Amino acid sequence: MAGKIPFVDYLVLDDGEPHLVAQECANCGARFFDRRNACAGCFATEFTTVPVATEGTVRAFTIVTFAAPGIPTPFVASVVDCDGTQVRANLVNVEPDPDHIRDGMKVRLTTYPVGTDSEGTEAINFAFEPAN
Repeated sequence: MAGKIPFVDYLVLDDGEPHLVAQECANCGARFFDRRNACAGCFATEFTTVPVATEGTVRAFTIVTFAAPGIPTPFVASVVDCDGTQVRANLVNVEPDPDHIRDGMKVRLTTYPVGTDSEGTEAINFAFEPAN
């Protein structure tokens, strides 16, 4: 197999356990995913790369029943609080039903393949799943 690559730049696969990294403002501590030229909170321009907790708590969710052609529905879109860093991600390995999901639910980071190129390189994405 040719290997694995992260689907997004802020997913780290080759440093022990998979985890996310954020850009943290050196002035106010606000965290962002992907590259930033300036902080949206204080307009400072210096950032450091910091790891994001791999476990968190669901703070908001919605069950998506209509999507673009080719995207299977229903699925659960959520906002997860990972020790103070807000992460937007899908919830997986849980029934897309309000009887099985709740605000305050404990979740953990998981990864899954989203495709393989012609040379056998797998693209890996992230989501969260119930922690228990």
